[in-house]
Amino acid sequence: MTSIALKTTSGKDAGALTLDADVFGIQPNVPVMHQVVTAQLAARRSGTQSTKTRSEVSGGGKKPFKQKGTGSARQGSTRAPHYSGGGVALGPKPRKYDQKTPKKMIKLALRSALSDRASEGKVVVIDSWGFDAPKTKSAKAALSALGLDGKVLVVVDVTDTNTIRSFLNLPEVQLIEVNELNAYDILCNDYVVFTQATLPGTSVIADAPAKKAPAKKAAAKKAEPAATEEAKSEEDGE
Repeated sequence: MTSIALKTTSGKDAGALTLDADVFGIQPNVPVMHQVVTAQLAARRSGTQSTKTRSEVSGGGKKPFKQKGTGSARQGSTRAPHYSGGGVALGPKPRKYDQKTPKKMIKLALRSALSDRASEGKVVVIDSWGFDAPKTKSAKAALSALGLDGKVLVVVDVTDTNTIRSFLNLPEVQLIEVNELNAYDILCNDYVVFTQATLPGTSVIADAPAKKAPAKKAAAKKAEPAATEEAKSEEDGE
């Protein structure tokens, strides 16, 4: 378990916090991070590049010269790939670059990226931002008080509009919602800043709820007392 200091926006300590070892304390799996990041970047590609083949370019319907007697190689169209203005041989066509990545690999890459930043002391947790109104000056002062230089990834709650609007005009800050946290954005930034509300894995794990019986079994159990009562009434009638 990794213990870090809980900070305030003024840079003062507000206590200690223990990070979840399963999220922030594992050995980073570099090959998995590479594969997940590569897949994420590939999914961003639009894939709209397109070239025309010889059947799609205009013209070239007439045979350029007769088949025999010219001393030149026979040609059937001036739109063949070796002609200027002809079609493109084996050129790119619209396609999707998406890669299928298992969910377990995506989660492992995220935990590896968080563990890598935590091992370097670049995970910062504050109690709350507490901005009364959107103000870029307050956001910049908070980052300065926390001693964060370079690129900063601020994990925010989608409902915290004051914080979101306060950081929007800072070019060195990237905002990301807690449910969109991913390995690529973590690795692209020098620091990751959480609040207690957005920190993954630190909340006390509640007892697992009791498994509900399937609907058919539950209905059968309810029907059993009724069936036994009917059987008893029949026996009494006899």
